[in-house]
Amino acid sequence: MSLKNLHIALVGNPNSGKSSLFNCLTGLHQKTGNFPGVTVDKKTGTAPIAPGLNAEIIDLPGSYSLYPKRMDEWVTYKVMLNQDTDIRADVIVAVADASNLKRNLLFCTQLIDLKIPMVIALSMMDMARSKGIKIDIPALERELGVPVVAVNSRKNKGIPQLKKAIELTVAQSEKTQVRDFIDNKALAPAPIAEVKTLFPKISDYGAIHYLINHENFAFDAAMQDTIENIEIRNNFNPTRTQADEILQRYGRIRQIMQVAVTEPDPLQKTLFTERLDNLMLHRRWGYLILLTVLFLLFQSVFWLAQYPMGWIELGFAELSSSLANSLPDNRWTDLLINGVIAGLSGILVFVPQIMILFGIITILEDTGYMARISFLSDRLMRSVGLNGKSVMPMISGFACAVPAIMSARNIENRKERLLTILVTPLMSCSARLPVYTILIGLVIPKTYLFGFLGVQGLVMMALYLLGLVMALVVSSIARWFIKIKEKSFFILELPTYRAPRFKNVIPTMISKARIFVVDAGKVIMVISLILWALCSFGPNQRIEKLNTEYRQQIAVAGANKDSLTAIYKTQKLESSYAGILGKSIEPAIRPLGYDWKIGIALITSFAAREVFVGTMATLYSVGDDQKGAVLLNEKMKSAKLEDGTKVFTLATGLSLMIFYVFAMQCMSTLAVVKRETKTWKWPVIQLLYMTGLAYVMSLLVYTLFK
Repeated sequence: MSLKNLHIALVGNPNSGKSSLFNCLTGLHQKTGNFPGVTVDKKTGTAPIAPGLNAEIIDLPGSYSLYPKRMDEWVTYKVMLNQDTDIRADVIVAVADASNLKRNLLFCTQLIDLKIPMVIALSMMDMARSKGIKIDIPALERELGVPVVAVNSRKNKGIPQLKKAIELTVAQSEKTQVRDFIDNKALAPAPIAEVKTLFPKISDYGAIHYLINHENFAFDAAMQDTIENIEIRNNFNPTRTQADEILQRYGRIRQIMQVAVTEPDPLQKTLFTERLDNLMLHRRWGYLILLTVLFLLFQSVFWLAQYPMGWIELGFAELSSSLANSLPDNRWTDLLINGVIAGLSGILVFVPQIMILFGIITILEDTGYMARISFLSDRLMRSVGLNGKSVMPMISGFACAVPAIMSARNIENRKERLLTILVTPLMSCSARLPVYTILIGLVIPKTYLFGFLGVQGLVMMALYLLGLVMALVVSSIARWFIKIKEKSFFILELPTYRAPRFKNVIPTMISKARIFVVDAGKVIMVISLILWALCSFGPNQRIEKLNTEYRQQIAVAGANKDSLTAIYKTQKLESSYAGILGKSIEPAIRPLGYDWKIGIALITSFAAREVFVGTMATLYSVGDDQKGAVLLNEKMKSAKLEDGTKVFTLATGLSLMIFYVFAMQCMSTLAVVKRETKTWKWPVIQLLYMTGLAYVMSLLVYTLFK
């Protein structure tokens, strides 16, 4: 084995501390959470193992065994069976939860029998001790035949010993032959022998998996036929073989547990986690606590973010005013203030809210409460064709639909997974937050019920809950049209409660803010600049006519230049390419209460929902007032239609909020749905049903409130 290009695969059961160990080894601060399904794809980083020996660490999704049932388990499985064309595993570091060792050892022993050099990292030792579990690590090492090292990623303990074990395992890999944990060859001797003639380097246990899952491997048609003929010729029964293997493994694991592990009397007092769950999972109090947590989450977005948002707005106001007063009045100044500065202000002003939202969600994940939300929601989810595991992607959708849809891979049932993917974009993601914030500020008064319940916060919470309720309604209807029949089981591990790690929370908040500013910000800035150009230019004949009329009008003695300039700018915007585009779709959106400027925002925000604010800032030429982006809210409040009525009335504001709750205004989401479903059929269906739903519901709300 080459020491220069070492690849270490980090594997283990879900919620075993695998991603925490990855962070500890690589220093990348990869997102971790105290519930299954955080890692939904391969993530890589580098780490020094020894002087002159660096390694690429691959954090793979959690798996309970080498018999994959979920999409994310297939990612791990293909790497372990050397069927991933992008990544290979020279060494396996299997993370095992010491507090639940018997279950974790099933996967570990399967990995041992693949004959890949391996080290077991024993995590959660503190939790094991709190349960009264004692593990004889040397005895466990002897029984398994591979190195076992106790680690604590939270406190950075055991990491040097783990690296030393990896170094020794690499050095001795060609000299040491690990014994089989069970007699795999005896499970199906003849077909195993024939497969090994085709693939001499694989182990006996690897040959079994080639027989069972070769249809999912990247073999050519001739090889597929050859393996299929081996199965038929030898009457190979994959179900019976798998059952025999699991029974034998658990038989040996029981023996090992008796030798190496001392467990307490099961009648001992209830642990803190179990006592707390009596309250958190109570059939009445549990739901009340959940609603309280959600209410505090959305109120905090307003309470905590209003001060930093005010500082950012004030900073941009001062910057715009200073630039307008100091720079010459020409097109380049207009581009800088009304294109660049207006677009940038539309990005940065919402960073505090996004950081707070992600921070609180990360705390909920880290404490283990997210898994409880899934448990509480399972009965409701099942009534509409989903299951409790659908809640995790849906709640993650409050942050961003793209990783949320990817996390649906941990749902075993194909129909429930597809339904989850179809309804997850109805969750109000963080990209909608800037839209909600500015519209709520426009049309909802800043008042309080009972002296402490903010009406604006309640409206925000109602928008989020509305998306959730509609997702349940859509799922209950769509399940009758998706003709996939599979049995569904809801098996969920409830992790122990843990104190949130603020060293994990703060980097996550910063990382999400950076992603928003860099990724979404690039889109917003590009669209803001394109939009500025569309607003500033138009068909030559129209613009020339307006310019001539304007020059003639201000040349008249006693003419009010300021009034004429305001009229000229309005007419010029309407005659620009942006105005022509907006006017062309105005008849379709007028029944919803929208004017042509809102129509342009709807079009541009399809690239990214949060572009709505930048579009409004550019269209209303905030910088022209020499007071900066802080006046966007005032500009929108004072905006009027041609008949003199306000654009943003309560009816229009609510209609627009409802439109953004339901509309599929995100190209990235459609792209990831196509990737996950491997067809354009479902993204197209998603786009059509969400757009239609948004239009009908917005029309209904506008009709009721106008």
